[in-house]
Amino acid sequence: MIKRITGALMLLLLFAGCGKDEGSYIPNILVNYRISIQQFKIESAKTTNGILTVDNYGVAGLIIIEVAPRSYVAFDRCSSVNPEQRCQVVADNRFTATDPCSGAKFSLIDGSPSKAPAVRYLKSYRVHIGSDDMINVSN
Repeated sequence: MIKRITGALMLLLLFAGCGKDEGSYIPNILVNYRISIQQFKIESAKTTNGILTVDNYGVAGLIIIEVAPRSYVAFDRCSSVNPEQRCQVVADNRFTATDPCSGAKFSLIDGSPSKAPAVRYLKSYRVHIGSDDMINVSN
């Protein structure tokens, strides 16, 4: 009797762990981008203060945000909604970005989805400030 209950529970856990995955994730592509803090400030001031977009890195480019002095976050611009389309999110301001293809919105604080149809976070990258005042974005 205990073996049957244990077997049934194991089978239930096995099926509960199997979910449908539509395979729509942002692929992993090697990223190693460097820019000086001084150059970041110059470049980000040309568009929206504190935000820099960089083409030809990651899946659909990078978006780097200065969240506090000498503190940065970086995300892939590839929307997590239908990433196979490689639709680039566009910063609305220092706090949100919009996927122009689907209308989804994301937080630029942590990459979290903030408006449907987004349900997955933006792909984030590590940001390290070196002793040489270089911003290093990598995965």
